[in-house]
Amino acid sequence: MTAAPLVLTCGDPAGIGPEIAVSARRALGADLPFVWIGDPRHLPLGSRWQAVSAPAGAVSVAPDVLPVLRHDFPHPATPGQPDLRNAQGVIDVIARAVALVQDGQAAALCTAPIAKKVLKDGAGFAFPGHTEYLAHLGGDVPVVMMLACPELRVVPATIHIALAQVPTALTSGSLRETIRITRDGLIRDCGIAAPRIAVAGLNPHAGEGGAMGTEELDWIAPLLEEMRAEGFDLRGPLPADTMFHPAARARYDVAVCMYHDQALIPIKTLDFAGGVNVTLGLPFIRTSPDHGTAFDIVGKGIADAGSLVAALKMAHQMGRARGVI
Repeated sequence: MTAAPLVLTCGDPAGIGPEIAVSARRALGADLPFVWIGDPRHLPLGSRWQAVSAPAGAVSVAPDVLPVLRHDFPHPATPGQPDLRNAQGVIDVIARAVALVQDGQAAALCTAPIAKKVLKDGAGFAFPGHTEYLAHLGGDVPVVMMLACPELRVVPATIHIALAQVPTALTSGSLRETIRITRDGLIRDCGIAAPRIAVAGLNPHAGEGGAMGTEELDWIAPLLEEMRAEGFDLRGPLPADTMFHPAARARYDVAVCMYHDQALIPIKTLDFAGGVNVTLGLPFIRTSPDHGTAFDIVGKGIADAGSLVAALKMAHQMGRARGVI
């Protein structure tokens, strides 16, 4: 029996999503079949595509032709100019893709970049981003965002909030859950039997014994000690400024960081074009390229499909680890 293909959402049709989908198909060919959900009118002029009635049809499409599961939008797309009238269509494509994965017609989900403000202004989108919406579609399950490349995996314990809100948003309960979901996700989706987890401190130098902040002494270190006693392989709390050089990275499988930039700066420095966004904790597999819609370069022939190719490959690898491929 042939494994179900992956499903790729269109993202914002005015962004680079459609053009990098075409590029990814050319790069991957028949080796990794996926179907793109979107409006063919939004693909770059001259793109080779073929409509399919279901994801399974992707496996019989020529390797240099993009398999398309049509989802017609109200309006055409102007490259680089997001249209609020197409916002609901973007949301509907995500929901449709999730349904296809949930009922087994697709093995895993890969999502192209969206413009969150466009969705909010155009369709009243009530979620901070993809991750939160997918958690809702997955049954309101707790999830974490992991960014991954060959050299590093990172998980921010807080995501899209102001830096000033981080110390109060972080709690013993929330950090425990982030670490648990991360460990379970690496076992289930990455095939790592006993994940080694490094945990960053919140403050510079991990507080330096209380001289630069006391959160590490007050509750972070006690929590990690408690979880070690439960069988978690944890290192930390560690100074974030010494966690990401090669020798340090060799000592762990994933780094749990306290806030968005603490996690994303090192991975984007190491592999800006090839990083992958993974949502751990969902009942289905979801990956995404680690970049935005790039409205400023749409149609100029310079959009790099490397991160999308990496995201599709990672989704396929995770599908093998879960046993759905």
